[in-house]
This record gives sequence, C-alpha cells and structure tokens, in this order.
Amino acid sequence: MRIAIASGKGGTGKTIVATNLAATLAENDSPVTYLDCDVEAPNGHIFLKPEITHRETVTIPVPEVNEVKCTRCGCCGDFCQYNAIVCLGNAVLTFPDLCHGCGGCSLLVCPEGAIREIPRAIGEIEQGKSGLTDFVQGRLRIGQASATPLIRAVKRHLPRTGIAILDAPPGNSCPMVETIREADLVLLITEPTPFGLHDLRLAVETVRLAGLAHAVVVNRAGRGEADVRRYCDRAGIPILLEIPEDRRIAETYSRGELAIRTIPAYADWMRALFERMRHEALV
Repeated sequence: MRIAIASGKGGTGKTIVATNLAATLAENDSPVTYLDCDVEAPNGHIFLKPEITHRETVTIPVPEVNEVKCTRCGCCGDFCQYNAIVCLGNAVLTFPDLCHGCGGCSLLVCPEGAIREIPRAIGEIEQGKSGLTDFVQGRLRIGQASATPLIRAVKRHLPRTGIAILDAPPGNSCPMVETIREADLVLLITEPTPFGLHDLRLAVETVRLAGLAHAVVVNRAGRGEADVRRYCDRAGIPILLEIPEDRRIAETYSRGELAIRTIPAYADWMRALFERMRHEALV
C-alpha cells in the first residue's frame, strides 16, 4: 500500500502529516516505511530522528565522447531533448549538469560508437530506523539541476509489503509527479487560504491527469475552509480530515518533535485519517 503525501505549495503541513501518520501506524503494529522524496530539502528526519545505518551514493550515466571515433555527425545533439550534448562545428560539447542519464546518445543514435557512459554522482540515499518505522531519504547534491533520478533511486527502496508513506516535494512539477507515480492514493494537504486553494486546484489537475486516487486533508482549519469544502464537493473529492489551527502544533513543529508525542488528539486524528481512507475504499 503506497500513500503519497503531496501539496500544491510549500508550507501546508505536508511533512507534519506524513511523519506523524507513519509513526502512528507503526505504533499500531503496522509495518511502515517512510520515504522522504523531497530530496532537495529533506526534513522528515528532523521529526522522526532515525538512526541511520546505511548510506549509498547515487550516480547517473553521462556521456563522454571519444574524439578519435567521433565524425561530428550531430545525431547525439539532435536526439538529446535536454541539450546535454551538442555538436558545434568540429567540437562536441557535453553538459553533465543537464543530462538525465537516459543513455540514448550512446546506446541508440551514435553510429560510430564514439560515446561511452561514465558515472556521475548526484546525491545519496540514507536508510535507517525510527522506532518501528523504516526510514529512507534522498539528499540531492547542491547544484544538481534535476531531482527526478534521485527520487527514482529512493523509490527503489519501496517495500513489497506493508505501508509506504512517500513524502513528496511541494508543487506540481516533475519531482512531485515522479514521487506520486504508481501510488495507491495521493493525499493532498492544503490550507484554507486563497493561495492554498489555488494550488490545490493545480495539484488535483496533476493527480487526475496521472489517473490516481486522491483525497484532501485541510490543515490549520478554523477560518476560510468553506471555499475548500465547496471546491472539493463540486469536484467530488473526499475531505478525510480537518486539522484545527492550534498554536501547540506550531510550537511542537518548531522544536522538531512529533505532534503525536505532545498532543494526544493528534494521534487520534492520524488513526481516524487512516480509517477514513479504508472507509472510502481508497486504500
């Protein structure tokens, strides 16, 4: 069972829900794996505080041109959609930062076999345990232009059984889409503000284009959520939980603690959230 926790914008409380849901389910004897796919700014570890037991460097293959074999035909540059390799006159230039590691230039189009692939480190994956929760996170190296190859590497650690909580990057761009791909449910976290509703609409469009089951959690409820309810009702999207605005939650977050440890009701909300997923036959 793969549950992706996503949001159309940052700051909605996505990671609070993801980490607390994972910890709550683990304490209720459910095998849970938390995967932080927000590899450009992972912060789930701040709250789950895992003991890291394994690290691995993630690489992607980037092209290296054999100038002797190369005839400057330009097939590689014509093929590459990201301009990571370009033939200019008598020179073939490569731009590893732009390369997505597809291997097309070397494996598919070079007629002379003049291109070979060399590994380029883009980040690392850390694995460990947080209590009863299995923990996986990716850390993208500073300056890397694309996060999706590292997210794919994180997802290779998805368990075959049990519950996987995928903490997606905020927004609706490629990293978010890569994270939610093949999820059984996308749980969209929003806030009752005009910006929150605007970006929720965009997130819903993205998830529906992917053909994925989805539902909404309203965080910091207490003012303005009538517009969110109205939109979800018209769009036929279930709102599974409304978490009230509570200063104690913000204080707990600022200390890097799980809300279920300091606010007993929060654990009840997380259990209720999971039960409503089941009731709606979403998981």
